[in-house]
Amino acid sequence: MATTDLTGRKKDPVYRGIRCRSGKWVSEIREPKKTTRIWLGTYPTAEMAAAAYDVAAMALKGREAVLNSPGSAGSYPVPLSTSAVDIRTAAAAAAAMKGLEEEEKEAKKKNSVSRECYDNDNMASSSWYEEEVMNMPDLLANMAEGMMVAPPSWMGSRPSDDSPENSNDEDLWGY
Repeated sequence: MATTDLTGRKKDPVYRGIRCRSGKWVSEIREPKKTTRIWLGTYPTAEMAAAAYDVAAMALKGREAVLNSPGSAGSYPVPLSTSAVDIRTAAAAAAAMKGLEEEEKEAKKKNSVSRECYDNDNMASSSWYEEEVMNMPDLLANMAEGMMVAPPSWMGSRPSDDSPENSNDEDLWGY
């Protein structure tokens, strides 16, 4: 559930310094001991706007800054100065980095889903034989029977004697 600030604007309940405006996320920060704010930009995701705020907060408040993502603080760019232009530039760079991270996560997620589908398809095709044997108990018997066909007529007839003296003649058709 979104909360509102003193001006009635919707604030994000998870991240500091950002709010949703017309389906996009905007970020700004108040300068310490002043009534002015530094506009940090408009971003497609809340995470990108939060990263922009974190850079600005570190630049303006130093170690006292309360960050949205303290674990990411070391990877964010540092503004050249505390001027609004330099802070805005570094904030935009941090937001772009966060956007790339999100895209990489989505790509990995899609890749793992398609890999999972691929693995499931392979597993299904490799278990075909097992399914056929389990669902058709006579399959192996039918296959064996199929190998016991009469010899072609052009070969002529052979004696069908299974006596020991014919055992040296290992002939497929001598059954």
